[in-house]
Amino acid sequence: MTLDTKFDEILEFPCYQTFKVMGVADPSLPEIVISCLQKHAPGDYSPTIKPSSKGNYHSLSLKVKVTSKDQMETIYTEISSLELVRFVL
Repeated sequence: MTLDTKFDEILEFPCYQTFKVMGVADPSLPEIVISCLQKHAPGDYSPTIKPSSKGNYHSLSLKVKVTSKDQMETIYTEISSLELVRFVL
């Protein structure tokens, strides 16, 4: 699946991008997201985790150094495909 984004027109690479991941409030969510992220942008990640008001979902914020439009699109696609993940912004 190819995304039709304009990242290369808006951003200058390399740069840091904050990814917001919303998923099911499962204790393994941060570990699963970081594991996927390590495949595409290895680094030391410490996500900020915020629970939803009812506690059913968690929001993770991760600051990632990205080097290209293709890398950003791959990260969005791969994290979005994880079973526990509902949205990636």
